Amino acid sequence: MDRYLVELDAPGLAHRGTVIRYGHWGRPVVVFPSEAGRAWDYENNGMVAAVQPLIDAGRIKLYCVDSFDRYTWSDSWLPLEERARRHGAYASWITEQVAGFIGADTPGAGDAIVTGCSLGAYHALQFALTRADLFPVAICLSGNYDPTTWRAWGDRGDAAYFANPTHYVPNLGGDHLDWLRSRFFGILVAGQGAWETHPTGALPSTRHMGHLLAEKGLNHELQLWGHDVSHDWHWWQRQIAEYLPRFC
Repeated sequence: MDRYLVELDAPGLAHRGTVIRYGHWGRPVVVFPSEAGRAWDYENNGMVAAVQPLIDAGRIKLYCVDSFDRYTWSDSWLPLEERARRHGAYASWITEQVAGFIGADTPGAGDAIVTGCSLGAYHALQFALTRADLFPVAICLSGNYDPTTWRAWGDRGDAAYFANPTHYVPNLGGDHLDWLRSRFFGILVAGQGAWETHPTGALPSTRHMGHLLAEKGLNHELQLWGHDVSHDWHWWQRQIAEYLPRFC
């Protein structure tokens, strides 16, 4: 399997982050791992194999990134506002370092797709909504999109607000909303089986997020799979193989 690994500085988090590229040609796809995951998790859990035909056909290049969740959302010792501020540093790493690397590595390939499973689905949606100039398409599998439900405590300010799509999407308006309507497309997927409601909250959050996007006229699809579909990798393999080919 063709792969290329690079480490990029993340100054705001005082660490270096890993990016692994799979493929030589095609539309860039930025992959966020599940909670606290690393760049190699996608391959280790069979997700790269699930889309290997697209890689082999030159339709996509995967860029799997580190999450840094252990310093941001998963650090429950920190109040929510500080977690959100640290997420802002992670967002800068993605939009500056990672996006810059992708632009140099795949010049003229078009706008990147973002995707992820579980907490990675939150990242995908958040980046598509806030940086649709870079990432106009999000494929979100089994996500919970409300950070206030993630063992949150403490005061909440602007950082937490703007990192929470369930809070800021209802207030979108004006020219920016019109631009997002012309640019953004999201697919929100969840199963209705084990662990999709408890303890992850993915199913109710996915339904709610779909409702919020519909209220604002933002282009999206809400795809609810069956009651046998659990919060697990073997289902995410089938889901990404179904939805990703539509965009490349």
